[in-house]
Formats: sequence, C-alpha cells, structure tokens
Amino acid sequence: MLAEYQAPKCAIVPLPEGLVYLVTPFVTFCDSRKGSIGVLEQLQLDRRLQLALDALSFDTTTEVQDQVIPAALAGDDLVVSAETGSGKTLAYLVPMVQRLLALDAPREDGPLGLILVPTRELARQVLKQCRALLAKTPLQVYGITGGADFRYQQSLFRKNPEIIVATPGRLLEHCERRSTRLDHLQVLVLDEADRMLDMGFRDDVLKINDYCAGERQAIMVSATMSHRELGTISNSLLRSPRTIAVGAARQPHSTIVHQVVLADSQEHKDKLLAALLGQGEFQRVLVFGNKRSTAVRLAGLLKYHKLRCACLHGEMTTEERREVMIRFNDGKISILCASDVAARGIDVKDIDLVINYDLPHSGDDYLHRTGRTGRAGAGGLALSLVTSTDWNLMISIERYLKLGFERRSVPGLKARYNGPKKQKASGKAAGGKKKKGPKSAEAKSKSRKRNQKNIGKPARAATAPNDGFAPLMKKKPAG
Repeated sequence: MLAEYQAPKCAIVPLPEGLVYLVTPFVTFCDSRKGSIGVLEQLQLDRRLQLALDALSFDTTTEVQDQVIPAALAGDDLVVSAETGSGKTLAYLVPMVQRLLALDAPREDGPLGLILVPTRELARQVLKQCRALLAKTPLQVYGITGGADFRYQQSLFRKNPEIIVATPGRLLEHCERRSTRLDHLQVLVLDEADRMLDMGFRDDVLKINDYCAGERQAIMVSATMSHRELGTISNSLLRSPRTIAVGAARQPHSTIVHQVVLADSQEHKDKLLAALLGQGEFQRVLVFGNKRSTAVRLAGLLKYHKLRCACLHGEMTTEERREVMIRFNDGKISILCASDVAARGIDVKDIDLVINYDLPHSGDDYLHRTGRTGRAGAGGLALSLVTSTDWNLMISIERYLKLGFERRSVPGLKARYNGPKKQKASGKAAGGKKKKGPKSAEAKSKSRKRNQKNIGKPARAATAPNDGFAPLMKKKPAG
C-alpha cells in the first residue's frame, strides 16, 4: 500500500564522465512496510547491473540507500552512519559497480575498487553481496583476509580483479611485498570504520592509504561514528566529505524488544540459559560472551542439554569459521555461541533471539550485538542476563541508548537478587562501605603484623646499648 507521497523534484546531480543520471522530475512513493520505490528508476544504471538487481528482487530501497547512492554516484567523499541492518552495504556497492562499469579508460594493473572491513565474517558477507551484483558483468571480486594461504592470495592478485574485499592487516602485508598495486584505485570504502579502530587497525589503514591513488573517491561507513579517532582517519582519507546520518546515532532498532533477566550467579545464569533455549521457541539464536573461553564453555553446556549448537570465536581458522557459518545459515545448527568477533559482519536471516550471557562493555557494542536480529524490518528479541555486579553497567547502557529494558523472569528460576537496596537518582546502586579517614602513625604502627605479636606482653625495660664494653648477658637457665 502506498503510504506517502512526495512532491516532484528535480534531480540535477553533477557526475564524473561516463556516468549518467536522468535529469527529470520524478515522484517518490514510500511503502510503509519496505521502504521507498522508484529511486533506482531515476538512475540510468548499466543494463548488466540492472539485470543483477532484478535477479536479487531488489525493487525497493531503504532510507540510507536513497541518500547514499545518488551522492556516491556524484563522486562525493562520504561519511555514512546508519543503524545495523539498514542496507549500508548495497548503498555503497551499487554506485561502486556502476562507476567501474562506466569506465572507458584502458584497464590498468591493480584493483579499481577496495573495500576494507575489520573481520573475516564481514568480508565474507560483503563478498557474497558483491558477487551477486557482478553476476551479469565481466568484473571480478576476491576476498583477501588473514588466516588464508598467502601464496594463493598472490595468485588471485595476478588475475587482476577489479574489486578487492580485504582486512587491513593482510592487505598491508601484500602491499609491502608488492603483491598488488593500488595506484589506479577509483573507490576506497571503509566499512565498520569505528570497529577497525577498536581493533587497532588505525596505522594499517593509514599505511594502506599511502599506497592508494591520490585522486580517488573515499566512503567511510559505520553504524556508529562516536570513536574519538574517526576524525583523524576522516581527515587523512577524505576530501571535503559529505555526512549522511540516518536515524539517531545511538538509536536501537525499533523492531527489537529489549529484556533483562536478573541472575544470582554464573551457575544460575547457566540454568537460565538452558531453560530459555530448551523450550525450542526460537529458530536461530545468537548467544554472546565477553571472552572466547565463555563462548566455548557455553557451547559445551548447551550440547550437553542436547541442543544443536556450535561455537564461533577469533582463534578459529578461516575454514572452521566458514564451516560454522554455513551450518548456521543452512539451519543445521540453531544456536551459535560467540565472542564479539561475531557482533559485526554476521548477516544471517531470521535470527529471532540474541542473548547477552555477559553484558557488553558499552552501549555501542550492545547495539552491534543486538543488531543481528530485527534486520530489514523484521521483529526480534534481545535478552540480557544481569547479576548484581552487572547492574550499574546495565543502567549505563540504558541511559546511553535512552532505552528502557523490560524485566522478565523464568518460571521456577526467579533470582533472589531483585536489584540494589539503595539506588541513586540515575538508577545505579548506592551505598557501600564508608570511606575511612587517614590513619595516624600510631594506629598504623599498631596495625602492623610485626607489632601485633607483642600485644599483651609486658614491655621490655630499656637497656643501654651494647657498645662492646658492657658485660655479656647471661642466658636464662632452661626451666
């Protein structure tokens, strides 16, 4: 049902040579369930790209795609911020592919498009979508990530692909060993830029930029733009960038229900987890722990309870991680216990429950974890297990995201802990031990262990120091 009408407007956008934008008045209609339609019709996309989009049934666009695709086609450097699952990947892939298909210049050695991502999982996701867009074109795309054979990747570069999807560390290694050249690059994309900085890739990204062509388009994309070093990266990579922010920077998905279950201890959390998942109400579930060892232990616990479960963490090889994700996608396993390596880059359909066994350390991490469910307008549930030591962190996340968690309990497993007895105005726990003033020198002396052994004994008489002339003291006879 057509729910919104926008008045005709004129789409006059300057484009690089070889790209065409239909300059005609148009009407944009919005579908309240899916998004706007008619935006792609205003772009005279390459026929081969349009065929690929038709094969993907990509006939509607999201809000971020409506804004990013025309701006990227115009050649602008962009800083894009939008919530997880809003369609950011296609927003930069469509104009990148269109730009490369429209190039008339002779093909040079080295990639023309480069997409940097922080994790192998996100690289696989982007690679899959990019290959779908290139299905009807002669363009090639390959993935270059850590954990794979270096010589095999060198052979991929020798095939001279037009697009590369890479993690920064491994690509920098190839650049330093001259496996590839980036001096003919046309488009550089940093996907999940803040996550790259969190993982310590800042210097690698800046070094890779030094290998890139001076005249090229750069697009920086993330679900959040709050990292303090993003300004440094932006100033180094982008020229007079245009900022596109869709939705509030800290806004949770409106389609996700956020709940907390109070717990008394780790043992109690284990029982709650087994009870919640043992009912079989959910088809696909992600369970997050803050440590690799936690994810491994929880996978073993759920397998003990006869649940179809696997584990995903950063110490696994590329092949092991790929195998786990294939099984999760195909429904051969229904529960995936993961460390934060899976918080970004997993795009699995129909994840209907995300459980934070351990609360994440920040509101941004909470957004990325819970953003695995409720994607593309679907409903989802995010449930966090909270002990007394997690209470203040839970309140901080609520205040940061301006979010109110629903309280939930599991029949037969209700926690004795029901929140702090005293709370501050913010909701955090109040009270605790009173601060003690500084001890006097005499009090410190009495508290020393070496002095406590003499408590209750008669004080020894003061004696003159033995200067070598006083008579020797006689030992008391044993008695």
